[in-house]
Amino acid sequence: MTSHSHIVGYPRMGPKRELKFALESFWDGKSSAEDLQKVATDLRSSIWKQMTEAGIKYIPSNTFSYYDQVLDTTAMLGAVPARYGWNGNEIGFDTYFSMARGNASVPAMEMTKWFDTNYHFIVPELGPDVQFSYASHKAVDEYKEAKALGIDTVPVLVGPVSYLLLSKPAKGVDKSFPLLSLLAKILPIYKEVVSELKAAGATWIQFDEPTLVKDLEPQQLHAFTGAYAELESSLSGLNVLVETYFADVTAEAFKTLTSLKGVSGFGFDLVRGSKTLELIKGGFPSGKYLFAGVVDGRNIWANDLASSLSTLQTLEGIVGKDKLVVSTSSSLLHTAVDLVNETKLDNEIKSWLAFAAQKIVEVNALAKALAGQKDEAFFSANAEAQASRKSSPRVTNEAVQKAAAALKGSDHRRATNVSARLDAQQKYLNLPILPTTTIGSFPQTMDLRRVRREYKAKKISEEDYVKAIKAEIEKVVKLQEELDIDVLVHGEPERNDMVEYFGEQLSGFAFSANGWVQSYGSRCVKPPIIYGDVSRPKAMTVFWSSMAQSMTKRPMKGMLTGPVTILNWSFVRNDQPRHETCYQIALAIKDEVEDLEKAGVTVIQIDEAALREGLPLRKSEGAFYLDWAVHSFRITNCGVKDTTQIHTHMCYSNFNDIIHSIIDMDADVITIENSRSDEKLLSVFREGVKYGAGIGPGVYDIHSPRIPSTDEIADRINKMLQVLESNILWVNPDCGLKTRKYAEVNPALSNMVAAAKLLRTQFSSAK
Repeated sequence: MTSHSHIVGYPRMGPKRELKFALESFWDGKSSAEDLQKVATDLRSSIWKQMTEAGIKYIPSNTFSYYDQVLDTTAMLGAVPARYGWNGNEIGFDTYFSMARGNASVPAMEMTKWFDTNYHFIVPELGPDVQFSYASHKAVDEYKEAKALGIDTVPVLVGPVSYLLLSKPAKGVDKSFPLLSLLAKILPIYKEVVSELKAAGATWIQFDEPTLVKDLEPQQLHAFTGAYAELESSLSGLNVLVETYFADVTAEAFKTLTSLKGVSGFGFDLVRGSKTLELIKGGFPSGKYLFAGVVDGRNIWANDLASSLSTLQTLEGIVGKDKLVVSTSSSLLHTAVDLVNETKLDNEIKSWLAFAAQKIVEVNALAKALAGQKDEAFFSANAEAQASRKSSPRVTNEAVQKAAAALKGSDHRRATNVSARLDAQQKYLNLPILPTTTIGSFPQTMDLRRVRREYKAKKISEEDYVKAIKAEIEKVVKLQEELDIDVLVHGEPERNDMVEYFGEQLSGFAFSANGWVQSYGSRCVKPPIIYGDVSRPKAMTVFWSSMAQSMTKRPMKGMLTGPVTILNWSFVRNDQPRHETCYQIALAIKDEVEDLEKAGVTVIQIDEAALREGLPLRKSEGAFYLDWAVHSFRITNCGVKDTTQIHTHMCYSNFNDIIHSIIDMDADVITIENSRSDEKLLSVFREGVKYGAGIGPGVYDIHSPRIPSTDEIADRINKMLQVLESNILWVNPDCGLKTRKYAEVNPALSNMVAAAKLLRTQFSSAK
């Protein structure tokens, strides 16, 4: 029998990234649209069958996407920006992928983080003149496709209000344009979609409205009330689920949501939303369904079934047996696909994990247990695994626990303030005004990747590997000296990934073989798994960094990834608060910083690319996060001498609202992506924020093959000099150069150095 069970959404890449390879082959012109569609059709049918066989009652459809579900909604609404020259027919791959990736003549639409996940969505560009029309029948087609296989699904749509709240005004439209004013224009299309789904036989429909977990203004909440009142008549005869995820909903949002017209059920994230439980206990509308998200859609730990069952039994007492549906806390898009493909993980760690395929089984087991058909063997195996995880000596390291606990009450800062340190560093390093540097990585050639692969597979000896990497570092050092760059990097030829490289050398980390998660489009990441207390058994980068420093008289930056970024880009243990894990990583990085300093490396960069993205969705929780995140960064370098210069780097981010936390990190120099965000960053300093440390806003975009001219870069630097003092300004690219080719890197860096020299000459002649 099927139980009251539901899955919010499912990963679309396939257990072995089948969709990724099919997409890239199609984009490269190596395969046809039919080939791509066949891979997609097979993936969808296998997922629906998997859920059916597992006994899931409410199986989602239309959670598959060739790129992104928000872009799918843009296509459904026909909201194609004019630059793509769309002719108004059903949207095909050409237009769709041009919006996602750009093409030879027009740029792609903007991409940004999906709430606080590492997934990115394509931001709709809207304005008063957009002519909406029903232009993609994907939702209906996929519902019918499942139906033809004998599977009745719940079609999933991005809800109309969230869609508008996630959009931005198109270029040329006033920034203050009220996007919610477009509701009246998009709702008729939603009605058309709904009536086609009804005609095709759908009995349930799911609207994802995740923006309900954010801090919303009264008029934004009111838009939900209005939208669903408007849809009510077209929804009659259907069961309607409105799904939220990623955080608690506020009391006001809960009240708005549970009073929506024409809605039969409400979905909540009860993993990240612990306070929502109290709201439900305080009063849930009678006769409505509660979709209880008790299985974590964002992490890879096996569910504590006994604990979830007790939560569900409490809820059953409130909403009644027939109205409670067991669900995932969010779409499983954010977790790895199937543990079956993990042959390298040892059995103990494996028993603690559940990837998406296993989570489906957990949801069903909980739903059956509620219905009085508890699988005792499954539950007791789960209890055993939970107990083994609690008591495993691999998880707990007393010394690390003690050291991290000792950090709590105290503040960790360098002994002197930043201006005194910069003076000491300048005397020691003797850098010119407007010093030049790069962010860290240099191009990773096919040969280099081959050497690393062969070493990992034990096809070449350690001696040969070291020789090859040393030769690469020599090449990069020589190149930078010829270009006359002031502070050098070793180019990171020995590293695969900025988090994995460190995780592999720290204790408490495990790595999967196929634990891929979609980041955007065809790009996937494979987050490390932090299962235990973190410590550093031995130095991780000192060998390569000191070797590189010995090749030059110029300062050579030691390159590290910061604790907050390692945390935010991993699957983090859920048996202790995140900040405790972060403090442990900070102590491990602190050991490395101090060893680099001892080895004569006096400029050390600790990247915190992901600091901003860990910011909680609710403002009330932001201060606590920023407090421990910034503290973790300071812990890593609070023990170094004044003459040791600490750099940090941050990637694309909306920094303006956290600039005070960035200043509080107390780094000597910060380099920030700047050229793509149109110098948004510089507006902070125009508004009078005083910044006394060194700063290098990127002078050119490394994500594009374009080579900027000397004049263009000089012009950029001049713009910066209007708001920043010349004695704190650094000149550097936006980000690492790993993905570029030397044919682009050499001339771009040459022009960058020339621009800095041009301005230095102007300074000295002006004196």
